[in-house]
Amino acid sequence: MSVILLGGSPSSQSSCSRLLQHVGDKLAVHGWRTTRLEVRELPGPALLRMDANDPELARALALVAQADALVVATPIYKAAYTGMLKLFLDLLPQDGLRGKVVLPLATGGSQSHLLALDYALRPVLASMSARAILSSIYATSEQVAWDSERGTRLAGPIAERVAEGIEQLDAELQARVQTAAAA
Repeated sequence: MSVILLGGSPSSQSSCSRLLQHVGDKLAVHGWRTTRLEVRELPGPALLRMDANDPELARALALVAQADALVVATPIYKAAYTGMLKLFLDLLPQDGLRGKVVLPLATGGSQSHLLALDYALRPVLASMSARAILSSIYATSEQVAWDSERGTRLAGPIAERVAEGIEQLDAELQARVQTAAAA
């Protein structure tokens, strides 16, 4: 089972990127193989031209196609997910998430954008035939702190939500393994 950690943040040092890494680390503790895919590292001109034949974009699209699950993380700007994430999602086929489990994550400057995941990103993911879209997790930048000695530190309520999201994703993947073993 493979899990893609799809990052839609323009910054590697953002709270969004750190939250995605935190989730990836926790999934690894559960024994899942994760691959980090940062949209910001893909070739911008090819993304803008929607050139799925570009070797780097083709590789990224193949990773998503082969994955069993995705953790999709984005900062929220102007009440929506990032444009770079939208560019990448637009490259996927209409049923590009068929059979996959998706855990949506977002960060923002305040609680004002709390529902952006559910009214902006979730419908796009659903339209791409995801098998299951787990409960969204939204955190403010203040709830995802960075400590140079201890790494990412999550505030209590967000730490609980993240742990629940990881447990849900783990359970979905475990069920898929059991189904495959029984077949």
